[in-house]
Amino acid sequence: METYSLLREIADSWVLLALFIFFVGVIVFVMRPGSSKTYRNVADIPFRHEDKPAPGGDAKEA
Repeated sequence: METYSLLREIADSWVLLALFIFFVGVIVFVMRPGSSKTYRNVADIPFRHEDKPAPGGDAKEA
């Protein structure tokens, strides 16, 4: 069996299965019960400093 055929057969079966399991794992990780607080916190980042811009870490105020 030539190398291309062997690699193609592996990619068509085992790698496809591994990528599907990875995809399902990512979906389960995102939808886990404790993650809603984290995602709510991250979603509110643009609205934290409505009155004035957030202070910069590198900018020196005179």
